[in-house]
Amino acid sequence: MSNSADSPGTGATGSGPGRRPRFRPVRVLTAAVFALAGLIFFTSFDTAKGTDIRQDGSLLKLSDLIQQRSRKNKGLDESNATLRDSVESLAESDDGSTKAEDEKLSGLERSAGTDKLTGRAVTVTLNDAPPDATAKLPGYPEPQPDYLVIHQQDLQAVVNALWQGGAKGIKVMDQRLISTSAVRCVGNTLILQGRVYSPPYKITAVGDPDRLKQALADSKAIQTYMVYVNVYGLGWEVTDDGTVTLPGYSGTVDLHYAKPVG
Repeated sequence: MSNSADSPGTGATGSGPGRRPRFRPVRVLTAAVFALAGLIFFTSFDTAKGTDIRQDGSLLKLSDLIQQRSRKNKGLDESNATLRDSVESLAESDDGSTKAEDEKLSGLERSAGTDKLTGRAVTVTLNDAPPDATAKLPGYPEPQPDYLVIHQQDLQAVVNALWQGGAKGIKVMDQRLISTSAVRCVGNTLILQGRVYSPPYKITAVGDPDRLKQALADSKAIQTYMVYVNVYGLGWEVTDDGTVTLPGYSGTVDLHYAKPVG
């Protein structure tokens, strides 16, 4: 914001015979301000229709709608997973396939991420910095709001590093990633496969723990993130989880915005 002041004009201001009154732009500006204020008050009243806009429950906030859709998507994913298990059980009972074909199908399901995966795992936890954080090291500026929150690029950097480190499967929060998964952030929330999450964000990868942790350390993007960890207090934690089981992906695998070539 900036402050400004109008400088008064100079010269004679008398209004004797034969002289016209001097034009006063400040009076016109003042009248315009009052007219605009009246218009705003009338618009607000017309919108509220005699109710308190802040208290009107009929005005559904966008954030409420997003949370509602997120809960609905979670329920649909769970129903889809239950139906998929039922279909697979029926198919296994008498599908007419050979043992080799069944093994090939199981391999494809593991590669696609739709089957559960068990193995040694590493979890990375990212979190926002305290809202009152200040620069901890000399020579660094005081933080801007963007310095103190987790961004999409930070989550993507971790996921990409874990794949680079040979991860056999990755889970973000409670959802398994597949080849078409997109990690996106809107504001300070994560939107993943139709569901919304708030920090702290947990990313779990099954694979060789040493290779996974080395890949995290080698990532240039994560090295940049670590500067903000050390200076402004962004959250960063890497833990060995021992043996864990990642859930299979339970959402749809149909492509909505892309088609296979050929």
